[in-house]
Formats: sequence, structure tokens, C-alpha cells
Amino acid sequence: MGEGAPKPYRVHDGGVDVFVRLTPKSARDAVEGVEVADDGRAHLKARVRAVPEKGKANQALVKLVAKALGVPASTVEIVSGDTARLKTLRIAGNPDVLIAALQELSSAAEQALSRQ
Repeated sequence: MGEGAPKPYRVHDGGVDVFVRLTPKSARDAVEGVEVADDGRAHLKARVRAVPEKGKANQALVKLVAKALGVPASTVEIVSGDTARLKTLRIAGNPDVLIAALQELSSAAEQALSRQ
């Protein structure tokens, strides 16, 4: 995430909102970095093994993001896109710490993908 690049998050009082594109029924659970859509908006790309039935994929996404950022799952909630691929997650906590974790996560995911 360069300085001028769109960010996959928005800071708010008490945390950040993270924009995510979720792919359910994947072969693995993973965050695969940041993607910029045709409309110029950025989002984290995430995959989960869970199926999109009865909220299973959403629950898996919350756990995946919480673990990846090192925060309790109870601090992560889906605030929009419950039944859509594009979702907004609200993560409670210190915005500076969360942004640093998001940047580290994005860099690590993109480096891992480039080695494949």
C-alpha cells in the first residue's frame, strides 16, 4: 500500500473499517493482499474454506481477519455486505496499531503470492 494508493480501510473513532472481497468455498483460508477494483476502491482479498450458508463464511472471515491482525474475534464485526462478496468489517481498537497490522498483513500476503 503505497502513499498515494487507495487504502482498504477507513479510520473511525475507536478503530477502523476494513473493506474485504470474500471468496468462500476456497481450498484454504488466507488473506491474499490488497486489490484495487475498476472503480478505484481498494479492498483486502480474503478466501475461506467455509460455505456461504447460514453465516458460516462470514464467521470464518471474522476469525481469519482477527487472527491475522492479532486481535480478539469479539472486536471484529461485519457491518455491511452480510450476503455479498464485498463486505465492510468494523474492527475496534487503536487505529494506529490496526493500520500498522493491516499494512504488515498486506505486505506479507503479497510477498507470499509473488513467491508462488
